[in-house]
Amino acid sequence: MISFLHGKVVEALPTQVTLDVNGVGYDVLIPLSSFDRIPSPGNEVKLLTHLAVREDAHVLYGFMTSAEREMFRLLINTVSGIGPKIALNVLSGMNVTALRGAVANGDVKALSQISGVGKKTAERIVVELRDKIGAPGAWEAASAQRSLSGAEQKVNDAVLALMALGFKQMDAHESVRVAMSLLGEKATVEDLVRACLKKSG
Repeated sequence: MISFLHGKVVEALPTQVTLDVNGVGYDVLIPLSSFDRIPSPGNEVKLLTHLAVREDAHVLYGFMTSAEREMFRLLINTVSGIGPKIALNVLSGMNVTALRGAVANGDVKALSQISGVGKKTAERIVVELRDKIGAPGAWEAASAQRSLSGAEQKVNDAVLALMALGFKQMDAHESVRVAMSLLGEKATVEDLVRACLKKSG
């Protein structure tokens, strides 16, 4: 399995990038969300990759963030009827935070407006991913719509981390607020999460 490629950008198109890795050229298919972050040709870049092996081809898919690659894998491995091509369309039509929010809120209408995703596919995405994304996705999407100060962002990130560890949203929020008042605004997200886990453990 090829986990990532680190090389020089030869050519970058909205759907594909060509990388020169030690003299070997790799064509990598990418979503629009990654294209926005690809540096101009001649510059180096590290792309996280997913290799799809088909009977007629080995296809590399590339992502600038681990969140994009995780969502891509979640879509192709969890949602019936979604292959790599549609998964790329989904990530091109909506960033990961908005996608999590749409799934958590059951927003079939927003999902079905993505190219290549009809109403039935959008409904399957919501039904089959909701348990895996759930409340943290809705919380993250809502938070992204507000511009947060540094301290609020830390609180938000710590709450998300605790929810991923199984805390209920209200409990996580309360624990983080208490930890923040005890540790002060200089506390890192890690400090806050650790403090909350100690308190609950």
